[in-house]
Amino acid sequence: MNTRMMTDRTICHRLAVAMALVSPLVLSAPADAATRVRIRGTVESLDANSLKVKTQDGRAVAVTLAPEWGVRGRYKVTEADIKPGDFVGIASQPTDTGINGAIEVVVFPPAMKGTGEGDRAWSGKPNSTMTNATVSDAVTSVNGPTLTLTYRGGERKVTIPPGTPIVALGPATKQDVKAGASVQVSGEGTGDNAMTSLLVEVDESGPLPPK
Repeated sequence: MNTRMMTDRTICHRLAVAMALVSPLVLSAPADAATRVRIRGTVESLDANSLKVKTQDGRAVAVTLAPEWGVRGRYKVTEADIKPGDFVGIASQPTDTGINGAIEVVVFPPAMKGTGEGDRAWSGKPNSTMTNATVSDAVTSVNGPTLTLTYRGGERKVTIPPGTPIVALGPATKQDVKAGASVQVSGEGTGDNAMTSLLVEVDESGPLPPK
């Protein structure tokens, strides 16, 4: 095998890993719906690359982690922390006002700006959409702030109702994946209550660590 072929394969592998590390909010293409799995729950145990999670609906799910698996933190923030220029992922649904209402908001770190940019259907809720875009404007209203999101070729306005989950992605370590930790895992389903994954997101709850 020549050096160029090895290099090309290495690049393809790294690209595949990078795509797997994208927030689960980005992974909403209909083609993935049959095999894509996302769970939220509490860590029961972690043994090498075998993770066991008790989901919110009481299931015990066995997660096989790839050798190169990584960890990311999910830190709770408020709508006041969202500023123009931030790159966000917002799942939303239509409302009677004609402006979509947010279901969940993720604020991406600067290094992930542009990840999955666009506006597309989302399978999480009926008639919902996922918008990964830059905040160009934020206006406060009685029903919560209304954000103007811009992306290549389009724009969407989204209102964030009170109580909407808002998190910012940030650093975490494998040591944070321990019994009792609240996690979110996205990957491929391999059978009943079994899946594989490259990424574990840990609910850190507190403020983001200093840069």
